[in-house]
Amino acid sequence: MAEAAIRHLNSLHPRPDIVIVSGDIVDEGLAAEYDHASEMLAAIKEPVLLIPGNHDSRNAFRARFPDQPYAAPSGPLHSVIDHGPVRVIGLDITVVDEHHGDFDAAAADWLDATLAADPDRPTIVMMHQPPFESGIPYIDEYFCRNGDRLAEIISRYSAVERIVCGHVHRFMQLRFAGTSLCTAPSTTTAIALRLTPDAEAASYIEPPAFLLHRWTPETGLVTHYVPIGSFPGPLPFA
Repeated sequence: MAEAAIRHLNSLHPRPDIVIVSGDIVDEGLAAEYDHASEMLAAIKEPVLLIPGNHDSRNAFRARFPDQPYAAPSGPLHSVIDHGPVRVIGLDITVVDEHHGDFDAAAADWLDATLAADPDRPTIVMMHQPPFESGIPYIDEYFCRNGDRLAEIISRYSAVERIVCGHVHRFMQLRFAGTSLCTAPSTTTAIALRLTPDAEAASYIEPPAFLLHRWTPETGLVTHYVPIGSFPGPLPFA
């Protein structure tokens, strides 16, 4: 399924400027997994910005992807892609040996300083765990803590066009801190959409998809939901 996603991505026209991957590059943080992942990601034609998720190992991640634009040589793998009209900030909120995220004071200071360096630049902020409760109980245990701290910073920078997250294997969107936040759909299994407090955790093989973000000065950022695969058509329009 991941290979199908990459093939579909490479067939897009016009070509995207950059591909952003919002964490969980591997499952257990093993070196062999990162070797496999890097071989697959090498097939992507565009620059790729990666951040770690709760299944990643920071040390192994940094060792296997040394060319990522890390903000510091150690610690959290924050990063910035600062070319083209839209700045993309990769925010590492992972907690070692835990599945939830945490927007701690150090991450807050770094993000505030990074946004303040060019406060009017159109910006996407990418993180792994989303900072809100979705209503699906078995994923809400593992959301990003201190979302209020994040919201306070984001609300001061109107140029933040979108916050994008991974982790939950479902597409969701909401208003957050005066901007729009969305989570990526899954290119593999989808977490079951079960909204009762006592719901049993489950996953399904649903149609995989990714998000395509298109920015223009006239419109700002438009996010398209893109199903992966080949489908009947083209059919007459209407």
